[in-house]
Amino acid sequence: MKVARFFVKSLFFISLIMIFAVFGSIIYLENNVSKEFKIKKGDTLNINSPIPVTTEFEGSELSGMTTSANIGDEFDVELKVFGVIPFSTVSVEVVDELHVAVLGVPFGMKIYTEGVLVINITDVVTASGKQQPAAKAGIKSGDYIITANGKEISSNEDLAEVMESSNGEKIDFLIKRDGKNMKISFPAVKCTETGYYKIGIWIRDSSAGIGTLTFYSPATNILCGLGHGICDEDTGSVLNLNSGQIVSAEILSVEKGAIGSPGQLNGKFTNKTIGDICLNCTGGVYSVPTAKVDTSNLTEIALKQEIKNGKAQIYCTVNGDTPKLYDCEITIRSSAYLSKTQNMIVTVTDPELLEITGGIVQGMSGSPIIQNGKLIGALTHVLVDDPQKGYGIFAENMLSNAQTAIQVELKEAG
Repeated sequence: MKVARFFVKSLFFISLIMIFAVFGSIIYLENNVSKEFKIKKGDTLNINSPIPVTTEFEGSELSGMTTSANIGDEFDVELKVFGVIPFSTVSVEVVDELHVAVLGVPFGMKIYTEGVLVINITDVVTASGKQQPAAKAGIKSGDYIITANGKEISSNEDLAEVMESSNGEKIDFLIKRDGKNMKISFPAVKCTETGYYKIGIWIRDSSAGIGTLTFYSPATNILCGLGHGICDEDTGSVLNLNSGQIVSAEILSVEKGAIGSPGQLNGKFTNKTIGDICLNCTGGVYSVPTAKVDTSNLTEIALKQEIKNGKAQIYCTVNGDTPKLYDCEITIRSSAYLSKTQNMIVTVTDPELLEITGGIVQGMSGSPIIQNGKLIGALTHVLVDDPQKGYGIFAENMLSNAQTAIQVELKEAG
């Protein structure tokens, strides 16, 4: 009798553990598997996951469907954990092989904001004491001032002119915050230190820097680079683009990175304009070329599910303007499929690159990452506490941004 009870209790606890394991697996997969995939004609969809996942279309293996499907077809696919329990339905698009010209060359960029960016709030010394008119009215760091009294504001001089002509009367401001427009009205006050009217803010209207071009997409006629957006150094926010240009650049020297102190590539801009920036977003900088682009290095883009943990190579320039391949290791992050940006951890293993740069340094952002002859992504950020490591973005995500960029360009042209 005791043996039977022990057996029943053991069976109960084993069943309970299995139930928790299954539900835990489902929760993990729901939080880490993308809802959208691209797949090449005739291929099957393999989900990179430590938990076995199978894919089915109307009860049959997916590969049978993609063999007969046409390029551009989209359909829903059911995912099952352990091949038995359905846990999600994802959208799958059949695509042709995606080829781009891999670049890896440095470039300089100059970007002008939409309006002017408020980077800090400050005091204005007046006859009645210190005041903060802008802060009192609700203006915050990170806001963009688009117009003042109907005048478009694109520089500090534009704003100063409106404030001075107001003579202390109320000024109507159009502010953009988090992509939404809002109207605020308040007067400027006279500063006793300068004799001019002020509202108590520091602003910025442009930014410049050096990065690395990742690839050129002949299908969209878009240049892609940097792997992350151009952000304001004070607010950390991606700058709202009004206009901008990219030019060729040359690396002159390297400041080697160390723990707690990221290094950087030092270079100079040339007079050769490469293109006009049409999109600045979290996934990089995208430009329509105005000069001929070298397309001799055409390379297939790996879809995100094709990328594997392990050896890869970084294609980057650390001297002059000629890129070179350096060894690295990549690890796909658990949340990679659900993120648009930081999809991989990249570890530099190449002795030569480690000797020159100490790992990943500023200016290498956008450097292409190659695995098994395919472009899998680009460097984006260095880890401050370990400069041998950094983040990388999937090339598939950058190509998606390129397609968005051409739509923005077509809209503006229309």
